[in-house]
Amino acid sequence: MAILSIPDSNIQINNVAEIKQFLNDRGVFFDQWTCDVVFENTATQEEILAAYSKDLDPFMKNGGYLTADVISINSLTENYDAIRAKFLAEHTHSEDEIRFFVDGQGIFWFHLENGEIFNLLCEKGDLISVPQGTKHWFDAGETNPFVKAIRIFIDTTGWIPEYTSSKIEERYFDFKVTK
Repeated sequence: MAILSIPDSNIQINNVAEIKQFLNDRGVFFDQWTCDVVFENTATQEEILAAYSKDLDPFMKNGGYLTADVISINSLTENYDAIRAKFLAEHTHSEDEIRFFVDGQGIFWFHLENGEIFNLLCEKGDLISVPQGTKHWFDAGETNPFVKAIRIFIDTTGWIPEYTSSKIEERYFDFKVTK
C-alpha cells in the first residue's frame, strides 16, 4: 500500500485515489498493478520480466518505451552503502524514470520547481513514473533494504543521473514513514 508524505506540513495520505490525484496534479503518473507472483531470491531478470509481460508489454508499447530490466537490492547487495548514496543524492534524468515494484519497498522523494517536497512509499504492485527533468531521489532504506523493481526507459542513456548538488535531501535523512 502506497503512502504519500509531505514532511514539512506533517501530512500523510494513505488513500490511493487521493494519492493518484495529488500526483496527477503534479504531473507524476502512479498506478497499482496486480502483483501476485512470488519470486525466489534466485529469480532471474528474464523470469521476472516474463511474469509481468502481459502488463509490461502493452504499457511499454503505448509509451514508446524500448528497454526494461530488473533492479534487486537486499541486505546481501555488495557495496550497498555506495549504491544507496548514489540514489540518495538529488538528481534528474533526461527521460521519465519508471519503476514497477514487484516486491519490497522504497521511498521516492520529489522536489518540484515550486519548492514543494514530498515522498511516496512504493511497495509491491506500485507503478510510478518520475517525469523527465524532475528533481528527485530514492531511498531503499538504511538497514535491511529490500527492493525488486522493473525499470523502464526509452533508452539506457536516460538512466544516467544528472546530480543537482543541492544537498536538499540531507534535510530529510531522518524521515521515517509511519504505517
